[in-house]
Amino acid sequence: MPITLHTMKHVWMLMISCLSLSCFTVPAFAQPTKDMLTEASIPSSPPLDDIVQSSLRSKPPLAYSHIREADVLWKKRIWRVIDIREKRNLPFAYPERPFFQILLEAALNGEITAYSTEDDKFSNPLTMEEVAAKTSHTDTTVIIDPVDFSEKLTVVHNEINYEDIKRFRIKEMWYFDEERSQMKVRILGIAPLRDVEDDNGNWKYESPMFWLYYPECRKILAHEQVFNFAGNLAAPTTWDDLFEMRLFSSYIYKESNMNNDRLKDYLSGLDLLLEADKIKSELFDFEHDVWSY
Repeated sequence: MPITLHTMKHVWMLMISCLSLSCFTVPAFAQPTKDMLTEASIPSSPPLDDIVQSSLRSKPPLAYSHIREADVLWKKRIWRVIDIREKRNLPFAYPERPFFQILLEAALNGEITAYSTEDDKFSNPLTMEEVAAKTSHTDTTVIIDPVDFSEKLTVVHNEINYEDIKRFRIKEMWYFDEERSQMKVRILGIAPLRDVEDDNGNWKYESPMFWLYYPECRKILAHEQVFNFAGNLAAPTTWDDLFEMRLFSSYIYKESNMNNDRLKDYLSGLDLLLEADKIKSELFDFEHDVWSY
């Protein structure tokens, strides 16, 4: 059958149509749509931000040495204040993981028990709801409606900012171990201090939020790494290491006494600082004096 010019024209137009259709449909398959993205394409866990897996999570705290009551020749309770604004205490304010955040999260999750500030003897435990109530406060503020300029009272819930906690109290026991002939110390408790302000936002005083029993906190602090300001990330230090090695700066504000008085209750100014240094010196002089030369 002979091919006419009219038939060739139809064949040519059909080829052009097929070629045009393929050019416009190819890009549609090159770009995946949102429906094509499945959960299988999303990684189940983030990649390792290191070259090796850290073993801190499986590291238990170093057990305390056993002490017999008969070997304790002398002991005294000391209360200190840690101010995180001091240069040596900068790790406490590490923005990525502040020390107060570690304690608060453990208390809210029920991993450690928080105690009331009625005393510092860990006698009245708090529930997780009571701890949560201490970390936020409710204010009533006046808001002006931009439409009719009327005033409306609105309840605002303000959560605590981790950066607002600037100081911590620690309670510790200093004792002389006669068996080892050493003066030693064990931290008994730690309490974050929060500023209390009046209605005008003026500072009034600071108050402890709650007390935590430090030996119980060690199981949490032994797994939390302290930022290494020395620059050697291959030698990680945990918060438990920091406290046990006394890698922090503090000052004494109370020692055990009959009236449970703090130093500022009967001293002030330079005398207050001198008395705190005197107590610190007595702790180290006692160990020196028990030796005979």
